[in-house]
Amino acid sequence: MTMAFLFFLEPIFAATVNDMRVWKAPDHTRLVLDLSDPVKYKINSLQNPDRLIIDIEDTSIKKDVLKFDLSATPIISVKSNKKEKNHLRITLNLKKPLKPKHFKLGVSKKYNNRLVIDLYDIKKIGGKETSFVIPNDGLRNIIVAIDPGHGGEDPGAIGPKRLMEKHVVLAISQELKKLLDQKSGFSAVLIRSSDYYVPLRKRIKIAHKKRADIFISIHADAFKKPSAKGASVFILSRSGASSETARYLAKRENSTDLIGGSGSVSLDDKDPILASVLLDLSMTATLNSSLDLGKSVLKSIGTIARLHKNYVEEAGFVVLKSPDIPSILIETGFISNPSEAKKLANKTYQKKLAYSIFKGITQYFSGNYPIGTLLASEKLDIERPLYYLVLPGDTAYKISKKYKISVKKLIKLNNLKGDKIYSGQKLRITDK
Repeated sequence: MTMAFLFFLEPIFAATVNDMRVWKAPDHTRLVLDLSDPVKYKINSLQNPDRLIIDIEDTSIKKDVLKFDLSATPIISVKSNKKEKNHLRITLNLKKPLKPKHFKLGVSKKYNNRLVIDLYDIKKIGGKETSFVIPNDGLRNIIVAIDPGHGGEDPGAIGPKRLMEKHVVLAISQELKKLLDQKSGFSAVLIRSSDYYVPLRKRIKIAHKKRADIFISIHADAFKKPSAKGASVFILSRSGASSETARYLAKRENSTDLIGGSGSVSLDDKDPILASVLLDLSMTATLNSSLDLGKSVLKSIGTIARLHKNYVEEAGFVVLKSPDIPSILIETGFISNPSEAKKLANKTYQKKLAYSIFKGITQYFSGNYPIGTLLASEKLDIERPLYYLVLPGDTAYKISKKYKISVKKLIKLNNLKGDKIYSGQKLRITDK
């Protein structure tokens, strides 16, 4: 007699979803699936209601993985169920239609395999973008771009008690922004305003888009030896500047409106030799300004913190590679050093650091304000005489050009009926 034995075995899955995390950025939401192994997957968008369907082959999901905070995101809920052939389906129920972009990441020092899904807001045609150039009688504020390093999936350096660089530098950056926004003639923009990641070159693009006058990247250093300590300030190395010039010139579309900060100069219509000269001049001027800015900030930081080096250092950091915006990177201290980590985690010390950076920035601009800014105008007002006696041959245009005020303002200050003036006439030059 033959006996048949049936064995019911649990299916063996190729991979497991071990965790899921979500971050909300201004223009997109990032969802990350931590995986035990590489996977094959498909993603589809559905409407009425709006959903995103993620189908992953031969994969299981751990219990409680779907229990994470979705507040402040466009995701209503996340559900999972098994499909045929042991496939996993994850369904995102959405508040509105979103455009997905997705990619896989392999094993790194900090993470195992990952599936990253970015859900982008669908931009409305004709929508107006907020401008950080604040008009004031036709003048603008000095714009400071503040770049808190790392963010989201990238925690940066990790110190004692799991103190993360990304949280420390964001707190310091937010304090710095408050100080600058309260200072007459200044406005600040944060490259990232909360816990999400911004690609390095996109940080430079954001600064350009906001017409920044300077770029300040804030970090907290780490070293294999916990004894390393001290704050540092870096500018782009000369070799880094040379390689960046070559990179821009090799990719002409990147240099369309490259030089000039708030008033860009196009290289698109220039021949290669002239473009190279213009870009090299811009890089040299920017590096010199970066060094002056770095010295001012380093000196100010040195009043409250130990310095790792008492001079501005040079390195090839990607975020410093703007050809036309003076840029510095500040290492506020070594988060790997227990005593410095304790300070960096302290709110009072964070405020002191922010104030020292603020002081260094304002001292850098002192008496050397960019043309077209409110502060530059106020400086000229102090230097202008209150009145001017018209001489033979003078015109309203010549006088306005000499004292850097508009003809319109000259007419208004003196209640003129047009731009006609006469020799011996006493004209008011400033309303101060």
